[in-house]
Amino acid sequence: MTSNSAFSPDPLKDWTEQAGTLSDSNTRDEIVSSIFQASRSICDASVMYANKERVKTEKIDRILTSPLWGFPIMLAILGVIFWITIAGANVPSGMIAELFSAAEVKLTLLFQAIHAPAWLHGMLVLGFFRGTGWVISVMLPPMVIFFPIFALLENYGYLPRVAFNMDRLFKGAGAHGKQSLTMAMGFGCNAAAIMSTRIIESPRERTLAILTNNFVPCNGRWPTLILLASLFMAATYTGGMATLVTAATVMGMVLIGIVVTLTVSWTLSKTLLRGVPTHYTLELPPYRRPKVLHTIFRASLDKSWNVLKRAVIVAAPASIVTWVLANINIGDTSVLMHIVNFLDPFGKALGLDGFIVAAFILGLPANEIVVPILLMGYLSTGALTDIQDMAELKHIFLAHGWTWLTALNMMLFSLLHYPCGTTLFNIYQETKSAKWTFLSFAIPTALAVLVTYIVATVVRSFGLL
Repeated sequence: MTSNSAFSPDPLKDWTEQAGTLSDSNTRDEIVSSIFQASRSICDASVMYANKERVKTEKIDRILTSPLWGFPIMLAILGVIFWITIAGANVPSGMIAELFSAAEVKLTLLFQAIHAPAWLHGMLVLGFFRGTGWVISVMLPPMVIFFPIFALLENYGYLPRVAFNMDRLFKGAGAHGKQSLTMAMGFGCNAAAIMSTRIIESPRERTLAILTNNFVPCNGRWPTLILLASLFMAATYTGGMATLVTAATVMGMVLIGIVVTLTVSWTLSKTLLRGVPTHYTLELPPYRRPKVLHTIFRASLDKSWNVLKRAVIVAAPASIVTWVLANINIGDTSVLMHIVNFLDPFGKALGLDGFIVAAFILGLPANEIVVPILLMGYLSTGALTDIQDMAELKHIFLAHGWTWLTALNMMLFSLLHYPCGTTLFNIYQETKSAKWTFLSFAIPTALAVLVTYIVATVVRSFGLL
């Protein structure tokens, strides 16, 4: 925070004289600015600096926190982090998936050797083991990449600059500037981000951060967004242009999530959570060279492992339930297909279908299993399905009536819909309130339904399909 006013030998007198003409917010800003200017003037006059670290920090901050360059640089850094995370996770995710596939073959041979019944093999291997393998192979590599990068930026001193830049936006929305940090954590995992809201002292503003954190995509939703963007939004492009269009589409979804976060925060601050935003003084620390190896190790071990453990605990039972629903018949139709047929009219109104809505419902425990469940329903395999060939995957979608509207609305629904089971569990643990946990589920669900319905209605009304 800076001020253009000259240093006064009696700042208290100046503040008293100006108090009658300034609002409470401006008065506080002027007081803090005057204190900063006074302290800086005293230091400049009496302290000899042996190095240029302070000058270097101020020069960097003129760029990173400037009204002109601050936000473009933030978006560029965010885009680079996403690119590194997505590109870097592809190979290890494939390797982990292959390991689980090989282990599944061995387990199948073991079950055959002991003459285990088919239902037991299906439930434990095709349901539990394969579902757990999907969650681990999809979640672990991105977390191991994203969390250390995030921690390095934090240790280097850049994240306080993000909070400084975003403070005006969140303050205008009736929220706290620190919510920008918890929102950024949500890009890695919403469940971990809920725990990070402890840095917000005000209970009202912490509740705001908890209720709106879900609107940024976590690592469980990245695969869905990237897959659909590449199959449909970038379908007419090739090579580097296809990659660019995919990245631009995903970044567009991120920006939509940020806008929704601010909009819902503003709405809640005027209704359920009325109040004046808490002022806080953020002293920007100097830039420091982080201990790279130590930071990477601790971030990977502490954050990645804890989040993955919770996700597996919640997601594994969902895989078993999905297998059971797909393999128990009522008449000539499985329970899963009965559910799909019941949900289909509602799904069509949203520009989706009954299979997609059922996949999101059954995927409540973990976002990673939404696409596998969807494929299982389309192929009627009765087990979670893993298809690596992109052309084959798109053919399956097109055969079931998909258009670009279906892909777009599934991306929007994935972005906006209710938090996963792990996140809801963390919300209850942090708030100790069934009310706020329910609202954390209901608000994004209602918003996802409303947005997809409006998009579908507008597209159909103007004949854009």
